[in-house]
Amino acid sequence: MLQPSHQGIRDAARSDRYAKDVAQRHRRRSRLSAVLPEEPSTSSDREFDVTSALTLPPTGGPLASPWPEAPSGSQPLPFELDQLLALRVPGLIATRRHIHSHPELSGEEFETAALIHRELTLAGLKPRLLPKGNGVLCDIDGRPDGPVIALRADIDALPLTDPKDVPYRSTVDGVCHACGHDVHTTVMLGVGMLLAQLADLGQLDGRVRLIFQPAEEILPCGSLEVIEAGGLDDVVQIFAVHCDPNLPVGRVGLRVGPITAAADNVTVRLSGPGGHTARPHLTVDLVDALGRLVTEVPALVSRRVPANSGLLLVFGHASAGTRYNVIPSEACAAGTLRVMDRDTWDQAPKIVAQVVRDVIAPTGATVDLEYLRGRPPVTNDARAIGVLTAATAAALGPEGIAETPQSMGGEDFSWYLEHVPGALARLGVGRNGPNVDLHRASFDPDERAIPVGVRLMVQTALRALAAAR
Repeated sequence: MLQPSHQGIRDAARSDRYAKDVAQRHRRRSRLSAVLPEEPSTSSDREFDVTSALTLPPTGGPLASPWPEAPSGSQPLPFELDQLLALRVPGLIATRRHIHSHPELSGEEFETAALIHRELTLAGLKPRLLPKGNGVLCDIDGRPDGPVIALRADIDALPLTDPKDVPYRSTVDGVCHACGHDVHTTVMLGVGMLLAQLADLGQLDGRVRLIFQPAEEILPCGSLEVIEAGGLDDVVQIFAVHCDPNLPVGRVGLRVGPITAAADNVTVRLSGPGGHTARPHLTVDLVDALGRLVTEVPALVSRRVPANSGLLLVFGHASAGTRYNVIPSEACAAGTLRVMDRDTWDQAPKIVAQVVRDVIAPTGATVDLEYLRGRPPVTNDARAIGVLTAATAAALGPEGIAETPQSMGGEDFSWYLEHVPGALARLGVGRNGPNVDLHRASFDPDERAIPVGVRLMVQTALRALAAAR
């Protein structure tokens, strides 16, 4: 297991130079014309304002201890890639902090995509934009007769205000990386740098496709855009990691079969003539109807399916009316439906529609139900988990492997697995002491997980290519 003292900064002087180099690159306008003039610029003209977000902690701080060439019990990466990783870690941390301090919402990741494009280009690769310009695909070409393996990172942030008192706090009002996508992106950039070196040496047994995906946090999902753009063409296996604050750094959660739940969005709009609160019998009392909706429907829906399906309908928004003495003419409730098995997910829209109608019918309200299909469960392929298990043992030693339960969270990585086999692993990012859960604005992963993730995904790519030949 990785010890807390292990960290990827070996040479302070070299670290400072690399951080300044990163800052200079990120200071440029984030339009792709700054990298490839022949490509159209994105729709955003906002400059990257490089501030203290790119300043590494002083010597002796929590990031200043050396990163070992290989954690205890692990296997070294080939061709001295561990040494190269150690040199790259300061820059990767600086890049993560820059992304964290300049987050972009789902569908608007144009400058983040430009940064990714620029970093991969500087590594000698040939990335290409997704059609909308807010995501990136990049093939690392090895042996032309070898298989194609894909590695995916999501790049969008959430509409939350960052309360953290850190130098890399979000500079964008109401937007922050609260799910670890900044870590996912940084890890995959590090993987690209290392695998590019192997490809240059003629030591990559096939092609590795890096997918930097937008819009994981919204519907419709960004993974569908990637698939439509040919992101899975010729791919035989696909892998990803997701930050897990419940696991310490140096541990990787693995599971065969479903590892997340399906997740859909449900919006119910009620309408009626409205009226005076003194005479509810002359109108439709929508506040009463809304109360029945949010309290009765979730319980009744769960009674229509097997208990072990784990179906969970929770309303996160409910609204009706503006005055204490006026019965409103409109009311609305919105929430998510999550379920752990695929068969129940397939039946869920019909079940919800029937229960909502049954509950609201006696009230006389008119019902408009919007059921938006989100994503099926992420179901990990057994062979792909075998690859990840071997890669984890190689990257971190046998103690790095952790069993992990199925989560009720949703992940659109599942749509890739509808087309090709693959697996999602949970990357330990937990800090010492109480941890903050995902999707809370104060979530701040332990940055020592970045080199861990890089080693893991490099080992995964190499083993997946070898197994698929």
